[in-house]
Amino acid sequence: MEMRKPAFIITIDTEGDNLWARRDTITTENAKFLFRFQALSEKYGLKPTYLTNWEMANSDVFQELARDAIRRGAGEVGMHLHAWNSPPLVPLTENDNRHHPYLIEYPEQQIREKVKCLTRTLEDIFQVKMRSHRAGRWAFNETYAQILGENGYHVDCSVTPGVSWRSHPGAPGGNGGTDYTHYPSTAYYMDLHQIRQSGRSALLQVPVTIIPARRFRYLKKYDRLIEKVAGERVKNRLLRNMWLRPDGKNGNDMLRILSIALAEKRDYVEFMLHSSELMPGGSPTFPSDKSIEGLYRDLEILFQLASRYFKGATLSEYYDQFSSDTLCDGDGDDDDFADRGRRFYWVSPDKEVVGRSFFRGWH
Repeated sequence: MEMRKPAFIITIDTEGDNLWARRDTITTENAKFLFRFQALSEKYGLKPTYLTNWEMANSDVFQELARDAIRRGAGEVGMHLHAWNSPPLVPLTENDNRHHPYLIEYPEQQIREKVKCLTRTLEDIFQVKMRSHRAGRWAFNETYAQILGENGYHVDCSVTPGVSWRSHPGAPGGNGGTDYTHYPSTAYYMDLHQIRQSGRSALLQVPVTIIPARRFRYLKKYDRLIEKVAGERVKNRLLRNMWLRPDGKNGNDMLRILSIALAEKRDYVEFMLHSSELMPGGSPTFPSDKSIEGLYRDLEILFQLASRYFKGATLSEYYDQFSSDTLCDGDGDDDDFADRGRRFYWVSPDKEVVGRSFFRGWH
């Protein structure tokens, strides 16, 4: 009997314009450019999850798009928290807009208050329960996970397996971001006291799809030595992680990721992009109209192939299916909670084409 297709999950970090510039004033012009992306996603049966921060939650334009997508079951709104401008505002550095401190660098009570405030704001605006979340700047820890649980979140997607953010500073004198080098790459219920491990909490971790380029995989066993000798940034370049995240140059890599995911019988892939990367000049990666048109050419090919071999799902829809599988198929031990992400999959009857050559013709 043919099993169901794996999920194709689109996650959009929905935030202000070109935050990489670290300006004092944040604008939200990129909201106007999301309608085109939503339409393209729907053309191929895909459903974006808009992980939304403070300024975009208060954008009238984004509210119009998101309410319509929610009403039609064509997308989801989740939470994405940037600590430096999400109330209640309590300065952590001499210039938070310049340093962009990580939420996990704040005192626990302030973390709790910021999460509660943005959660309530999103729920009041969109009239739906917030279930999904991604940490701002990928910074996540046990305290943060426990607070998400307290606020009723079901799924987090902050983990970037094989990637460390330690060399990316937040507050001056801090420890940098979270090191995900040895985290799982498939979905698992988190141990809220040791988030790298599976546990029995209700919080499901759905890591971003990141795969080491095959010719560099043999280096993975030497990652700590490389980091010690050459530094973290050099290590990350050498190991050449392939993200399911467009950068204007990686069209073939993204198609290879789909092929690898099917060959490895993964039950989902997770695409990510920032909302501002869909606007010309909204990011360093896509600075012009020409670069945006190139991005949409890549997305058209990627989404068309995804629609053939995968099924579009929001983060919450994936969570519901994952939870159902766990209850119906497992025997309740820890291994069931650890390994669900590898047990349910679908492979096309023409898997030879999928595995070896479905990205031929990429231009």
